[in-house]
Amino acid sequence: MNSGGLNIRQRKLIGTVVLLAFLIVYAFLAMLAAILVTGNKLAEVIYFVVAGFAWVFPAAILVRWMLRPDAEPHRQSGHDAGA
Repeated sequence: MNSGGLNIRQRKLIGTVVLLAFLIVYAFLAMLAAILVTGNKLAEVIYFVVAGFAWVFPAAILVRWMLRPDAEPHRQSGHDAGA
């Protein structure tokens, strides 16, 4: 493991937990906000289309971070002291 940051397995674990927590909170807040747009069918359709796709953008950023390749290990120049 490199000391410069998280490796891909650690990022996937953290990202999965964060994504699940985010989706639960987002769904709950979206349901609460849906109460405010009742009565007008066009407003409901527009709201549910926007709310249905809005979670994709933050999730995509998180998934991109999770799948970022590991950094190359830093190699010391010169001869190995132990070899």
